[in-house]
Amino acid sequence: MLFTASILVTSIRSAHLEKNLKLHERIDICQYVFIFNSSFFMSSILHMMRLLSEPTRLRLMLLLVEEELMVAEMQEILGMAQSRISASLAQLRRQGLVTDRRVGKNSYYAALDAVLEPLKKTLSAAQKELPETLRDQRALKLILHKRRDRAAEYFDKLAGKFGHAYVPGRSWQGLAHGLLRLLPPMVIADLGAGEGTLSQLLARSAKQVIAIDNLPKMVAFGKKIAKQNGFKNLEYRLGDIEDPPIKNNSIDIALISQALHHTSSPQRAIDAAFRMLKPGGKILILDLASHNYEQAKKLYAHIWLGFSRIELHEFLRKAGFQNLEVYCVEREEKTPHFETILATGIKP
Repeated sequence: MLFTASILVTSIRSAHLEKNLKLHERIDICQYVFIFNSSFFMSSILHMMRLLSEPTRLRLMLLLVEEELMVAEMQEILGMAQSRISASLAQLRRQGLVTDRRVGKNSYYAALDAVLEPLKKTLSAAQKELPETLRDQRALKLILHKRRDRAAEYFDKLAGKFGHAYVPGRSWQGLAHGLLRLLPPMVIADLGAGEGTLSQLLARSAKQVIAIDNLPKMVAFGKKIAKQNGFKNLEYRLGDIEDPPIKNNSIDIALISQALHHTSSPQRAIDAAFRMLKPGGKILILDLASHNYEQAKKLYAHIWLGFSRIELHEFLRKAGFQNLEVYCVEREEKTPHFETILATGIKP
């Protein structure tokens, strides 16, 4: 826009002077106009290149070239703080590289393609060199899928409403007992089982349940309860879920329920689950969505403050799982409003 305005103003001035100038003087002015605007154009391009030499601004620019996004969506894609993204967007906007529009309370940002035209080849080359490019592209697809997934949004709301209106005999506990009876006889690993309440429910229908925990007292307690209740198909083993004592290709389902945030390496735990599963076996993860409740580390011994959908998707993809699904299934009403994410995948 500034470049165009510069051409227009200079052209008007030169046209006004031309009436009283000789031919060679007119040629000199035309040369001056060309040199002036070429210098401005070069200066503008150099400034844009300096601005986009910073990796965060470059990653944002590459995303906005492809899709109009909100700040919250860019946060989730890049895994960065809002302040950092907003500061970068402000710089890109001042330079005239991006624009924004408001829709209700939200602002959507998009790249100005016409301004970026001179840099398209450079941006394309930079995109190939950035190590985060593939991850950003996958995360962008997840965000767009999340937008379109109206059915998931509906079930998120449904999950939040179940049980709010009192109906005698209706409860999540009763529903869980009923659904668990529908399971075919399979071999299930409950990784990070704790005292094993869920393992005992699964043992009512499963062929075999292997409950893994790294605390000797928990394992001893679980064994005692299993014996008291007559579960011959439920076995407790002492071990770490990052390297559980289970043979390769030996289980049908790997379950990690509210245990991943206690691991030192979530990726290693998911890799281990992949190793143990038979081809066609399924992993099921229930864990907290990303949050800022720092007290969870002290109160509940959490190592990780939850995970974003994109992070869980990446863990599963890197381990080798396919047919991935990651979505929110519950949001607590009480502060700090923890959300539970369900993530699943199949071993090919």
